[in-house]
Amino acid sequence: MPEDVTAFDLPGAARNELKTLSKDNADNVARHLAMAARFIDEDPALAHQHALAASRSAGRVGVVRETVAITAYAVGDFALALRELRTHRRITGSDEQLPLIVDSERGVGRPDRALEEGRAVDRSTLSVPVRVQLAIAMSGARLDLGQVDRALQELEIPEADPDRAFEWSPALFSARAAVLEELGREAEAAEWQRRADVAAEALDAAAGVADREVIVVEEIDLIDDDGGVDVASGVIPVDHVDEDDAPADGVVEAEAEIEDAALLDGETAPSHGTTSPSGAGVGIADDDAAGADDEAEGSR
Repeated sequence: MPEDVTAFDLPGAARNELKTLSKDNADNVARHLAMAARFIDEDPALAHQHALAASRSAGRVGVVRETVAITAYAVGDFALALRELRTHRRITGSDEQLPLIVDSERGVGRPDRALEEGRAVDRSTLSVPVRVQLAIAMSGARLDLGQVDRALQELEIPEADPDRAFEWSPALFSARAAVLEELGREAEAAEWQRRADVAAEALDAAAGVADREVIVVEEIDLIDDDGGVDVASGVIPVDHVDEDDAPADGVVEAEAEIEDAALLDGETAPSHGTTSPSGAGVGIADDDAAGADDEAEGSR
């Protein structure tokens, strides 16, 4: 364990769940969980080992079992992921990891059971990002069963708005593109994949300007061939907004216009994997719409 890793590297909400442990044990477990979070993307096997180490000292804590489940899923141990996810849900009463349960059922070769799990919960009780992830996972289960038309139906949700982008939008749009390709509707598939790429670029631009503290992005002029994004005037960091003018939720949706996007080669999501959700979004507009706005502005 690196000496620079401390319990405070773990988010406060997760640390609060460890208060039932002794201080020394809580600190040790928190450090293992922080290491799991640090390595989950670049070295999931190492992240999983840290999660298992935490579980040996705090096996009855919900966030610990959740971390074991997520890292098990990342290394492809879907049976262990399922067991840990069910334990986490029993401890916490939370359905926030339902999409991962559905995907893990798919991973062990039970798409029928995956669909049953997804239908067993009232989706109106779930947060919007979780509902989106669940739709993607359910669509994947339909594809596993060869039910391609119904896979598309699973993705017919209000959040599939092609003109607005949230952090889960690229995965949702890519999932739709994959299903449309399976249906032989290649032109539509290409358009939705283009929208997925544009959404990802718009989100990257909005996030990169002020370290995810940007609340307004009025215009995105150009996505360069090298992946750089020029953001025009209208970017207002949170620190520069008067308290009286700030919106209640801290985010003003952007009117982002992407006029001349040089699209990057991006990975699609044919496996319909789950994503990390967030509620902050930006607006994205078609090239034609952006051009029409420019023409109207010129006439004025």
